[in-house]
Amino acid sequence: MSVQDNVSRPVISIGSLPVNPMGLGLFVALLVCTITVFQFGLASLLTEWSTPEYSHGPLIPLISLYLFLRELRQAPAVDPAAPVNRWPGVLVLAFGLAVGLIGNLVQIPDITAYAFIVWVMGVVLIGFGWERGRTHWPPVLHLIFMLPLPQFMYWQLTIFLQGVSSVIGVWFIELARIPVYLDGNIIDLGVYKLQVAEACSGLRYLFPILSFSYLFSILYRGPLWHKAVLLLSAAPITVFMNSFRIGVIGILVNHYGIEQAEGFLHFFEGWVIFLACVGILFVMAIAMQRLTPNPLPLSEAIDLDTNGLGPIAARILNIKPSLAMVCAVVFGAAMSITLILWPAPPTTLPDRTPFMLFPRQIDGKYAAFQSLDPEVAATLAADDYVSANYQAGSDPTVNVFVAYYDDQTNGGGIHSPEVCLPVGGWEVFSIDPYEVSFPDTVYGDFTLNRSVIQKGVNKQLVYYWFEQRGKRMTNDFLTKLVVVYDSWTRGRRDGAIIRFVTPIGTGETEQEADQRVQAFMAEALKVMPRYVPE
Repeated sequence: MSVQDNVSRPVISIGSLPVNPMGLGLFVALLVCTITVFQFGLASLLTEWSTPEYSHGPLIPLISLYLFLRELRQAPAVDPAAPVNRWPGVLVLAFGLAVGLIGNLVQIPDITAYAFIVWVMGVVLIGFGWERGRTHWPPVLHLIFMLPLPQFMYWQLTIFLQGVSSVIGVWFIELARIPVYLDGNIIDLGVYKLQVAEACSGLRYLFPILSFSYLFSILYRGPLWHKAVLLLSAAPITVFMNSFRIGVIGILVNHYGIEQAEGFLHFFEGWVIFLACVGILFVMAIAMQRLTPNPLPLSEAIDLDTNGLGPIAARILNIKPSLAMVCAVVFGAAMSITLILWPAPPTTLPDRTPFMLFPRQIDGKYAAFQSLDPEVAATLAADDYVSANYQAGSDPTVNVFVAYYDDQTNGGGIHSPEVCLPVGGWEVFSIDPYEVSFPDTVYGDFTLNRSVIQKGVNKQLVYYWFEQRGKRMTNDFLTKLVVVYDSWTRGRRDGAIIRFVTPIGTGETEQEADQRVQAFMAEALKVMPRYVPE
């Protein structure tokens, strides 16, 4: 890092390398003083990097460092006498530290990891000043590719990509003149049924391809619109290749059976998908070069020159001190001391009755309890749940599903039915906030989500809401924010999703289904606080 300062400081030499002991000491002190704030988030980040979706994570900081050194090598010389405004960097760094502290206090590692990126930008602005430092945003922004998505965004994106990949995959199968039917994410070939599961969504290919396309667009020598095309093409290319993979698997299953398809599945995944997408990006770069007046060969169109990066990196030894850096060290030390003296509040787990004791009879209806499919249960990741169909004789059933979580801040948490229902082939016909009243229960008057879903000729009425420590929520994002607040103020992170479903029979109106499910809820909610505490 090259930092200009108007004040002369003593410099020593180690071999041919100039070293500024005071500046280097301040920089090391800055790292040491702030490690306490970010170690919680960075430790969680290392765990995320061990998963298939984020296994590319360790490469991202190295690529960002390479991009940063390239920028320093290409940057024009700076006038040592020119004034340097480093104070905006102090503000950015202080903001990153404050957000990191909040992430520690509410025990959400993702918040702390995101704050680390802000802190890095603050360090760059302090080192180079506002005018020079803000031009180095591309390598800092690239660091976001090493971060995990928030869980609610992860599942929404996963379900969306599953649906898109299923539709396009079926299109490939139909091109081969094979009869096929798509039911949600189930590809029905007649003899065989293939499920486009979470691992088939293409998300584990999307993140590294997006990172590569970002790097590729920076290294590419060409017009700005070329760079934009390369960057924006990454996601469609990834989805297309993943859909092609699903389509080929369907064709192989139809002609040769499931064994041949499994062999292809193991071959045509991971790095094969990644390299195929990279190859397409290279072909696009070559094609776009042909559209320019003076096309460059691929070896020149992509700037991969690494000459001189070593001496550039060694400039960190000659980092020059400044009052702004001293303030940054003080801020870092203050935040670390605050975290040590004021740790996160202890988690409080309320007493509750397990769902295995949930009533077998409610409102004259008897329960048929169900266990979730192991894969569904693993995805749900609830600490306790109940799923039961209640029925009296031949009357329509009322399904009760409640998933309870001890801690909604540790990467797990609630998944909205709005996201998950399309996976089973159900189309969300309508979904609206709906006022209900149960005066004989602790719930009283509240708003829930009322949805009508349809699959073929079958229709169902769905009521659901997020039960959050005495609060009834209808929005999953706001639910996450309330969890953060209650974690800080009450030390509670538990919560649940509560759902009631009943079929809308042929010739039956929605209002009749409403009356049935509300009559059942009036009795079920009387006992619910035992299992989902207020």
